[in-house]
Amino acid sequence: MGRLAGIARREKKRAPMETLESAQISAKTGVANDSRGKPGDRQVTLLSARDWQAACADIGQEAPWTTRRANLFIEDFDLPKEAGRIVAIGDVRLRTTIEINPCSRMDEQVPGLTDALQPDWRGGAGCEVLQGGTVTVGDTVTVIE
Repeated sequence: MGRLAGIARREKKRAPMETLESAQISAKTGVANDSRGKPGDRQVTLLSARDWQAACADIGQEAPWTTRRANLFIEDFDLPKEAGRIVAIGDVRLRTTIEINPCSRMDEQVPGLTDALQPDWRGGAGCEVLQGGTVTVGDTVTVIE
């Protein structure tokens, strides 16, 4: 079991990430008011704290998790590294769909970050919303087998 350690969204492309204590997630909008929330394979993005810490260690520099521009930051949890897995956060159900490959925007913020996020799904997982609801920092995160 993991713990939801952070929630973030951005209103438009290249806008700064806004962190939240709780958020509504739906199959129509993803994380409410997030620019990427439209239905599809990257509706909500998940980032593992372990993977983020490993990437930061590789470049020898700490950076806030929001630098990655993911929606949900999860501690004490290994992200499923395959499509089709169901992640439960409270009442919300997300299906992993794709590995999120880091873009050059990462290096614009922290040199070397793009390469550090490449291996083994470190850049996170894209998900589609199967069941919406409210998520709050501190919620339990599990994979439904």
